[in-house]
Amino acid sequence: QVQLVESGGGLVQAGGSLRLSCAASTRTFSRSAMGWFRQAPGKVRQFIVGVNWSGGDTYYADSVKGRFTISRDNAKNTVYLQMNSLKLEDTANYYCAAAPKYEGLVVSPLLYDYWGQGTQVTVSS
Repeated sequence: QVQLVESGGGLVQAGGSLRLSCAASTRTFSRSAMGWFRQAPGKVRQFIVGVNWSGGDTYYADSVKGRFTISRDNAKNTVYLQMNSLKLEDTANYYCAAAPKYEGLVVSPLLYDYWGQGTQVTVSS
């Protein structure tokens, strides 16, 4: 069983930055594909970025490419999401997810077995 706990969300002005963290409860995480998703009110959950087990391979959604950066520290069982140049439309609840059956990139939310509780990011004008 993997438990994921996100932190780092909050209120930020447009153009600002935030860094989200996702801490996993087990070392199983170190060989697991990881991803970040977000969900705004009334909208479906959206894939943002995925990372392979080593952190050497990443895939970003077009909406965040060039502004967001994912990284992971397997020694700390933690994955990060650095968010720069935030826009109003980035406002959402952000979730990290783990797909321990996979070591490579995973995009589909259906393939992720474990999810965090989410952390709210609100971007104001």
